[in-house]
Amino acid sequence: MRVLVVEDFEILARTIGVGLRREGMATDVVLDGDDALERLAVTRYDVVVLDRDLPGTHGDDVCRRIIAAHRESRVLMLTASGTVQDRVDGLGLGADDYLPKPFDFAELVARIRALARRPSALVPPVLRHADLTLDTGRRLAARGGRRLDLSPKELAVLEYLLSADGRAVPAEELLERVWDEAADPFTTAVKTTIRRLRAKLGDPPVVHTVREGGYRVGEP
Repeated sequence: MRVLVVEDFEILARTIGVGLRREGMATDVVLDGDDALERLAVTRYDVVVLDRDLPGTHGDDVCRRIIAAHRESRVLMLTASGTVQDRVDGLGLGADDYLPKPFDFAELVARIRALARRPSALVPPVLRHADLTLDTGRRLAARGGRRLDLSPKELAVLEYLLSADGRAVPAEELLERVWDEAADPFTTAVKTTIRRLRAKLGDPPVVHTVREGGYRVGEP
């Protein structure tokens, strides 16, 4: 899952970014509306966590532009004001959800995951392949009824591969969708994570390498 955090209070923005990455989300962080629009022009995000009161382009206008462009990104709007009218106004702009500050981080994570599972994201609550299951809400993977001890990044890679429904996913795509802007394009992170994931999934192999095509769950 790729998330964009748009928040002008830098300490809060960086803290959210670190926390979401620990949850296995590829997270980019910007501090104003202008930078947000630049990122949105070149990168597809599953969820945009958008502060309403932003310098540069106001958060309301960023939200309007996301909706006007018919982007697939879900918008979770943040604001320091929690009045009913503010929530109505925010949702009226086209935001998918609304969270007043201060908020509990666990609730933020739950809301982001819930938005990512909505129909346009095409990710069902439980992904399956043969005897392998992944509960995307509870972040639990199991094979043959045995729970798998996967890291957040391994879970994220497995979720993306299962969501591809048998399509071969290039390593570059995994790097873009599961990691974030800080990832080195020449890194071996994808190969290393796939190797560890395969070892934990056990036999018979589930994740296969497609020559010059990347990785897929299931045989061609």
